[in-house]
Amino acid sequence: MTHRPLAGRVALVAGATRGCGRAIAVELGALGATVYGSGRSTRAGRSPMDRPETIEETAERVTAAGGEGVAVRCDHANRDDVAALVARIRADHDRLDVLVNDVWGGDPLVEWGKPLWEHPLDAMLAILRNGIETHLITSHVVMPLLLEGTSGLVVEVGDGKGDAPYRMNMPYDLVKSGVVRIGEALAHELAPHGVTALSVTPGYLRSESMLEIYGVTEQTWREAAKRVPYFAHSETPHLLGRGIAALAADPDRGRFAGRCLGSWDLMRTYDLTDADGARPDWGAVDLESRQAALAGGHPAAE
Repeated sequence: MTHRPLAGRVALVAGATRGCGRAIAVELGALGATVYGSGRSTRAGRSPMDRPETIEETAERVTAAGGEGVAVRCDHANRDDVAALVARIRADHDRLDVLVNDVWGGDPLVEWGKPLWEHPLDAMLAILRNGIETHLITSHVVMPLLLEGTSGLVVEVGDGKGDAPYRMNMPYDLVKSGVVRIGEALAHELAPHGVTALSVTPGYLRSESMLEIYGVTEQTWREAAKRVPYFAHSETPHLLGRGIAALAADPDRGRFAGRCLGSWDLMRTYDLTDADGARPDWGAVDLESRQAALAGGHPAAE
């Protein structure tokens, strides 16, 4: 692999404001790509998530990593916003090589542990709109530009593989299971066009919000590992970001079409390390936890 194998490539990371989306954008940039990072949070105003991270900051980090970062404010639930985004990419480059669909934004709407009939209906439907409809709208509007190329990559970012245990909230579980299925369906539909589609999942993530929930920082996160089960095996969003960047640079990536790959699968395939030099293998930890649960031991990790 050369130092900048993605030089000249154009990528769109939908939902690049924070977490995995931001890290994916940065790692694509580190391999030389031009990366359009879209989202609703800008320096001019926050999204309903009401967090401080912005798409402008993401674009600046992409450029600092060695790529070209472009921030575009876009509500992916609005087809006109997505169409304007595609028009911008077409006008600037007349091509798109990589689409990473990481749109989510449903955290404030999820009420954990509440059964379907007790969960607020409007919030439940909004979760489905944020996590499923946005992905469908984005693919529907973006795909014609991507298909104008000779090959391409489409990555759906979810939370857990298709066999993940129930996630203790029905709309959330439907969204994350649905993302895996979207990756499988797109692989089927895009195969005749030479485009590779698949889904991916991180492990136990040390995102900005998770660090805040546990009252630690990226420098002090091991303090939380002493009291939070499995957090010692957590990873930064950059492990998944590096895996997707390596996948985008892999000319033989078609062998993964339709699959759901964990950050740990990509780590092993491409011999990667996390941003701190570690090699956290959430897949192995999760498997051991599930086996113990079946044997009557501690509960499953997911």
